Amino acid sequence: MKKLFLCESIAPLQRAYTPDQLAGSLVLTTRQLRDGGPLPEVRWLFSTWGMAQLTEEEIRTLLPNVQAVFYAAGTVQYFARPFLHSGVRVFSAWAANAVPVAEFTLAQILLSNKGFFQLDRRYRLEGYQKAAAYGDRFDGNYDTRVGLLGAGMVGKKVIELLRPFRLEIWVYDPFLPEEEAKRLGVRKVELAPLFAGCPVISNHLANNAQTRGMLNYSLFSQMGPYATFINTGRGAQVVVDDLVQAMREEPGRTALLDVTDPQEPLPPDSPLWQCENIIITPHRAGSQQKEIFRMGETVYTQYENLRAGRPVQYEVTEAMLRTMA
Repeated sequence: MKKLFLCESIAPLQRAYTPDQLAGSLVLTTRQLRDGGPLPEVRWLFSTWGMAQLTEEEIRTLLPNVQAVFYAAGTVQYFARPFLHSGVRVFSAWAANAVPVAEFTLAQILLSNKGFFQLDRRYRLEGYQKAAAYGDRFDGNYDTRVGLLGAGMVGKKVIELLRPFRLEIWVYDPFLPEEEAKRLGVRKVELAPLFAGCPVISNHLANNAQTRGMLNYSLFSQMGPYATFINTGRGAQVVVDDLVQAMREEPGRTALLDVTDPQEPLPPDSPLWQCENIIITPHRAGSQQKEIFRMGETVYTQYENLRAGRPVQYEVTEAMLRTMA
């Protein structure tokens, strides 16, 4: 039974999997697979960012005996359904990818509550005294509310990382049961009061048709004068012009965007570039460099467990795709 490591190019596979994990396996690009013909000996398929988007017919023809896909990255939305419809199990490293995203978010939350992202510019332009006085308008990280949009894998990890701090966590998530919210130690609220009542709001909503454009002016305009909106989730959930309008109306607000719509690279004529209180980073929250090996290790362990008849984790079903990011 053969392992196949498959991607649009070979380099991403070498970043996600160790030489030992790749040794003795087929390593192919998508084009090589399509040009080379059927591989009936392949039972296990491994990939990462750049995974081939195969049709059901291609799966049946090229990989007729594949049993499982192990994906060393986060979302599987763009390729998983044809495999699931073909009876192939899909495993994702979304839990491993949630770790650096949550760590990145934690850092931004704690710094936002201290006014960090506005104070550098004010210190340079206005001097120490005015910058320090401005910093006193932020509440710090004690008995302060934090609002989270979504309590999926990343949202729950953020909650876990916030636990050592004395912060009150409000969560908007229609799919979060009240009993689970109590277990997590968070308060379930609707969107409007969360935006109005939390100095920091962090987006971790699932990416689907229902959430596209959900975050609009009616919400952003309710943010407090020193509130911060953080987006490490998906840019399409934000109505860009509405966010820009709210940030211009109240320069004390801040938006920290690691994701945008359109997706990166953000066009140079985007209005997001025109606001000094909107800070944009090039999609750095997810796994980077050595962190990527964590994802390869996560799914490779599931492969070993499946082969050995041990319990497995992080399997994705079609039902899960309706609410997953």
